[in-house]
Amino acid sequence: MIRIRRRDTAAVAALGSMVLVLFWLFGELGLLETVVAIATIAALSTFYYLTISTTLNPLPKNRSVRERGEVDPDVSLRAKVMLENLPIPVLLIGAGGRIEIANPAARDFLGLGAVTGHLSAVLRQPQVLEAVSSALRGQAVDQVEYSMMAPVESHVRAFVAPLASRDEPALPWRAMLVLSDETSIKRADRMRADFLANASHELRTPLASLAGFIETLRGHAKDDPEARDRFLAIMFDQTERMQRLINDLLSLSRVEMDEHVPPGGLADVSGIIDDVVDVLRPQLAEKSITLDIVPAVAPSVTAVGDRDQLLEVVMNLVENAIKYSNAGAEITLEVTTDLSRDQAERPGLVLGEGASRLTLAAPAYEAGDRFVAIRVRDSGKGIERRNLPRLSERFYRVDGQKSGPREGTGLGLAIVKHIVNRHRGGFTVESLPGSGSVFSVFLPISKRQIKAS
Repeated sequence: MIRIRRRDTAAVAALGSMVLVLFWLFGELGLLETVVAIATIAALSTFYYLTISTTLNPLPKNRSVRERGEVDPDVSLRAKVMLENLPIPVLLIGAGGRIEIANPAARDFLGLGAVTGHLSAVLRQPQVLEAVSSALRGQAVDQVEYSMMAPVESHVRAFVAPLASRDEPALPWRAMLVLSDETSIKRADRMRADFLANASHELRTPLASLAGFIETLRGHAKDDPEARDRFLAIMFDQTERMQRLINDLLSLSRVEMDEHVPPGGLADVSGIIDDVVDVLRPQLAEKSITLDIVPAVAPSVTAVGDRDQLLEVVMNLVENAIKYSNAGAEITLEVTTDLSRDQAERPGLVLGEGASRLTLAAPAYEAGDRFVAIRVRDSGKGIERRNLPRLSERFYRVDGQKSGPREGTGLGLAIVKHIVNRHRGGFTVESLPGSGSVFSVFLPISKRQIKAS
């Protein structure tokens, strides 16, 4: 800062005036010229002082703000706008663990309402709470990692830093808490390991069969047309099985990657069912199976979700029903909308009082939620109660269902469960040996649609 003092300017002006007076005394200037010159020097000195002081020096008001350590209102406003638009959850924790500031990303991540409370009420992670307590005492703390398995698996890294507070001497420290969702990274690492382990295990049998048939065809069967055709047909079936297995593994990996992020779009359930019927019509015709859709003329039903993934859910359920039903059997696909959680998860038993029912996936309870349910009933052998809990496990196949050229990969129901989890819906199974099975999924209806109805 350049300081221009008034006495310095006045001294220079007085010195110039004295020189002019000397010139007048020695007769070099007349009295009138001397007076005019002195007045001119005084005016120029005043103009110079005002110009320099206001141009090079800040206004007294701004200077006082900085000297008092206050924050420029414009800077504070810009910082607030930046904080609100950050996609990363950021919180400011005050004395006693009370949440003083939480940006929108943090409110969504922790499920905070309009009124914030204590951090311990919304984040029950002892390691994070201990780190925040240390930061409130002014101590530097290391980052903390924690995991949650319900309602869906998630992995979070927490960064905690102490912040000095100058406006409250009695409470000199606050804590800044930044939460980073690393679920996708963790799942990507696990997905690579699982894919290699599962693929190598499941592909070993068909690859060994192919190698054996190729060796046979190159040997004594190369001149036997009948044996060659039979072996080529088996090799084609094994190749198809490997292709289905790889496609299911990739599909399952994609679903697991995004399972912690609920979809935000809307999907037309009636349109999905129409597409599934069109795709599976050749398989239905091949076994002379009748697919009965209830109601026959379905109203427009919309669910919250990803259309492609919900199409995969219905496709898997109907395809399984076709696969495990006898030729000439009947399959029922029923759609029911505007159901409560209890109505969707525990309707009346379709197969009778002797049937067993199990919930394989269920959403977190929220009052006022309404659902649309899709139920697929087959006419197969049914499943014993002891096997129901394992139906959604990877590669699990019930005894007696492993033979046949179109052997299942054991991944279909696992894919269904993970997609339903991502959509915050539910998945149930009801079965009775000798009478068949009923697989049901129920999906949330948008709040807007509930209000409109």
